[in-house]
Amino acid sequence: MQNKKLAIIGASYLQLPLVLKAKELGVETICFAWEQGAVCRDHVDRFYPISSIEKEKILDVCREERIDGITTIATDIAVPTVNYVAHELGLIGNSIETGYIATNKYAMREALKKGGCSCPFFQKITSVSDALEAIKYTTFPVIIKPCDRSGSMGVTKVDKMEDLSEAAEWALECSLCKEAVLEKFVDIAHEISVEGISWHGEHHVLAITDKVTNGPPHFVEIGQHQPSRLPQSILDEAVRQVKLGVKALGIEYGASHPELMISKDGKVYITEIGARMGGGFIGSDLVYLSTGYDFLKGVIEIAFGEFSGVRFGEKHHAGIWFYTPDTLRVKDIIRHRPQYPWIVRFELHEDELKPLTRSADRAGYFIYQSDRKITLEE
Repeated sequence: MQNKKLAIIGASYLQLPLVLKAKELGVETICFAWEQGAVCRDHVDRFYPISSIEKEKILDVCREERIDGITTIATDIAVPTVNYVAHELGLIGNSIETGYIATNKYAMREALKKGGCSCPFFQKITSVSDALEAIKYTTFPVIIKPCDRSGSMGVTKVDKMEDLSEAAEWALECSLCKEAVLEKFVDIAHEISVEGISWHGEHHVLAITDKVTNGPPHFVEIGQHQPSRLPQSILDEAVRQVKLGVKALGIEYGASHPELMISKDGKVYITEIGARMGGGFIGSDLVYLSTGYDFLKGVIEIAFGEFSGVRFGEKHHAGIWFYTPDTLRVKDIIRHRPQYPWIVRFELHEDELKPLTRSADRAGYFIYQSDRKITLEE
């Protein structure tokens, strides 16, 4: 892969592991993003201050640069641009239609339903009146979320009619396309994600992640742990649903990050599928720490059309705990890290904690690798 050019869409801390891996492999890196928060700017060979959604401008530059591949990780907003540029330049990538379906929660649910996946009741809303009409066809509680955002932004669980309008207004305000989804809330016992990679339509499951959230009303993730500790029968059904879902969305190349809910009566539902790695360090760090498979390298290989297959190494438990008002123990563990040799990496961003309504409100984390799942009672 040496001397090849890779275009990377996005330049936040989410893309930094991809940039560093590409540099390690001798790949020339070109990054596109707004300058604000573009931490990758100091690490790439060339940086262009162009928004991730300005696909025509990015295409023009990529054509001039004669790139050999294009990709992104851990962010939905860049996926349509990646697919568009790859299509226009004849590079490896998913279809333009898949780029839309995988980043619009309503279109995704329609595709999943047609593909035979288990989905709760859902309805698109573009106004508060739409939400008031949709609730006539289901019962509380429901979840309202923007069609085109991630990181728990704009997501609210609604238990009663009095709160419906406010939740709908917030979701629509957060949405870039001013559309949201109202869906029936499943009485959740567990949440998981299934990390995978696809090549020519063949899907490889890499790891299954147990999720810990702060619960209603916003369900922000405060912990992630691999491998999943759920019964094998549930995991088998989750993998079956995921393979149906990935096919339904048309994901044939690259990373995928399906998120699923397991109800208290044991039913498995797909929440959504990202046509990219999981954020929160799931794809960039945890998969390698738990399985020995270099997920970042695999994504880069696929962008260049040189996929070498999946080879697992030594298996471990791996995970991350985020520092939030619900996980105050995280800061204490970090401060006394010499006592905890399983800490791989950590950061503390803020001294003052914010109310946790979205992923961006988290104030730090530590990542671990161990022979067992690490709890905050350590």
